[in-house]
This record gives sequence, structure tokens and C-alpha cells, in this order.
Amino acid sequence: MKLLSKEVRIGIAGVAALCILVYGINYLKGIHLFKPTSYFYVKFTNVNGLTKSTPVFADGYRVGIVRDLIYDYTTAGRVVAEIDVDPELRIPAGSSAELTTDMLGGMKMSLLLANNPRQRMEVGDTLQGTLNNGMMGQVGDMMPQVERMLPKLDSILCSINNLLADPALMATLHHVEGLTANLNATSQQLNRMMSHDMPALTGKLNRIGDNMVTITDNLKTIDYAAAMSKVDATLANVKRLTDQLNSRDNTIGLLLHDPTLYNNLSATTANAASLLQDLQAHPKRYVHFSLFGKKEK
Repeated sequence: MKLLSKEVRIGIAGVAALCILVYGINYLKGIHLFKPTSYFYVKFTNVNGLTKSTPVFADGYRVGIVRDLIYDYTTAGRVVAEIDVDPELRIPAGSSAELTTDMLGGMKMSLLLANNPRQRMEVGDTLQGTLNNGMMGQVGDMMPQVERMLPKLDSILCSINNLLADPALMATLHHVEGLTANLNATSQQLNRMMSHDMPALTGKLNRIGDNMVTITDNLKTIDYAAAMSKVDATLANVKRLTDQLNSRDNTIGLLLHDPTLYNNLSATTANAASLLQDLQAHPKRYVHFSLFGKKEK
């Protein structure tokens, strides 16, 4: 048997090396040339930097890659991504795909599988795709609001600078410092008072409490029934005296209720007043005094 020539061996080695190189490059991209796959299409209005060989996930598990990207020139604003997924993956009808951006700016595609166990999409069908920018997109959406807030922030900072430069603020701070010092001194005085005067005050309160206990004990020894019986007897005597004063059957009652006594006293008072007036007007009628004896009228 004739051996292969040197040139043929070199050619075979080159072809083998080229095949190994192609397989290795595709393997590094996640493309398995000898592994069966199923392909689908996903329509996007904006792929936001999606590239070939981008991994495709379903429920967080990698199930395929982006095989190719095709721009639809017939319909503006439409990009079609061709994806290869594991042939064992069953995509329910009504499923969709979503592009998300991670913190480092990388893109990944996630299949949002619908809950439809009876119907599934066939190989070559097209899914509807959406773009979710994630946190970076939210930051981008917030930028217009931040730009509108910048003038207000600048005004607030200017106001704060003017406030800090106002001498009245420093005077207020000095007053606050003095007030704090006064409060500190007052607190120290209260602490000293609490440490020195409170024991004496507590002792006085204890003695007052002891006196109250003694008074309470003394009150417990009082015979309230006997005291109340004496009070009842006294009230009965007062009632009898009041009844006698209101009655005309006794001397005191007659004195209080007989108008004759009042009239006699009034007449006697009037006569006494008249006699006193006559005495003042004619004292010689009632008083006779002479050094040489009584003079005949």
C-alpha cells in the first residue's frame, strides 16, 4: 500500500486544524455544532445592543443562544432575532421574550413562558419581544426629572449659603450655647439638690406617713356607734327645745309669741326716753342742791 504523500498529510492536518478551530470558536460562543437545536424568531422594536451568541434563559436557566440578528428593512423599527434553544424545551403558545440589561451593561434574553400546557409553539414560529432596561433604564428615565430639579437645588444651596453667612445665625448659635450652659448648670444644681435635700425630704415624708398611720389607727379605735347615739340624743334635745320655743304652752313660748310683752317693752322704752329728755331739759326738777338749805317753791 502506497503511503500518503507529505503534501496530502499536510492538507489533511490543515483541514482538521481548521475544523477544530471553527468548532472551538463556536463552542466558546456557546454554539454546539453537533448538538440538535430548535430555532425560533423573536421580534423587537429595539434590541439595545443585543449581539449574536447572547445567552437565552428560561426561568433563570440557560436554554439556548442568539444565533443571528436580522433587521427588517421592509418594516422600520423592527429587528428579528433568531434563537437556538434546546429541542427538549416546549414553549407554550402565548409566550414572549424580554431583553434585560445587567449592572455591567451586558444584555441577556429571557423567555417568558406562558401558562398554556395544551398548546405549544412549533419550530420556526415567531415570539413577541420587549425591552426592559432594568435599573439603568430607570436611571435614564429619572434624568429629565433630575435636570428639572437642578435649578431648584441650586436655589436651595444659595439660600443655605446666605443663611450660613448671616451674622444673626452666629449670634443665635452663641445664644443657644449660653442656653445650653445654663441648662447644664441647672441640671448640676438639680443633681446636687437631689443628692443632698432629697434624703431629708424623704425622711419628712416618711414621718408624715407614720403620723398618718397613727391617726388612722386612732380612728379605728373610736366607737362610732356610741358617738352617733350621743349625736342623735343631742339632736333630739335640740328638737325638743325648738318645739318648746315654738309652743305657747310654756313661759318661754309665751315670751316669744305674746305681743303684749313686746308692746310693754316698747312703752317702757318710750317712757324712759321721754324721762331722759325731760331730765336733760329740766334737771332742777329732779335734783335739788343748796348750801343754805332747801328753798321753798
